[in-house]
Amino acid sequence: MLWPGTLIGAGAGFAIASIPGAMLGALLGQALDRHLQLHSWAQVRERLGGRSALRNDELLFVLLGRLAKSNGQVVDGHIQQARQEMRSLDMTESARRRAITAFNRGKSGSDRVRSYLRVLKAQPHAAEGVLRACWRMVWADGKASMAERELIELWGKWLGWTPQQVRALAADYTQERKPLANRSGAYQEALRILGVTATTDPTAIKRAYRRLLSRHHPDKIAGSGADPTQVREATERTRELHNAYALIRERQDLR
Repeated sequence: MLWPGTLIGAGAGFAIASIPGAMLGALLGQALDRHLQLHSWAQVRERLGGRSALRNDELLFVLLGRLAKSNGQVVDGHIQQARQEMRSLDMTESARRRAITAFNRGKSGSDRVRSYLRVLKAQPHAAEGVLRACWRMVWADGKASMAERELIELWGKWLGWTPQQVRALAADYTQERKPLANRSGAYQEALRILGVTATTDPTAIKRAYRRLLSRHHPDKIAGSGADPTQVREATERTRELHNAYALIRERQDLR
């Protein structure tokens, strides 16, 4: 791994006091690298330009913001999915504010994320969680464009994943083109899925949806040591909840 501060410190120390100076300079530079979380020259340029380092949770939402904007427009589904990710991570209020800022920052597409992802490569579970969240964001608007797919595959490469492995994850989130609206009694079925009625207060409907989504979220199931079959079932249940809530919102004109 490249540590810019360490290299600069060692070089400066050697120029001043030969080998002993290089050793001392490297130690001081290493401390600076750790304090400022510098892993590449690109990050040094960002700091010089006034941009702060990204924490892991901020990095996730920068990526999600980039995906949401990749086709030119962020839609309500993207916003809802970002909020769902925050709930799934059980973020504090301050962490949520940072996540929102990071999501908006990601929409600009100006962050250099390669070095951050290469650091995350050493944490396989976290890397997989990032890729899964990215696929969920891609399908938040009901479709996955070539640009979105290429972005996730590129990020997967930097995380040490093959394109085949990245695409295999997508299978857990690809939406079946069988919307509830095309089925007889779909509205009543959607109400049944969320455990509400046609006269339930909109706020209560939203609470029911969020509660069930949190309970059946695939990442939560996977984190409890469930087998792949249970994770797939949770993924299907989550998709069913998304579709049910989308239909109820459309029928009742909820915002």
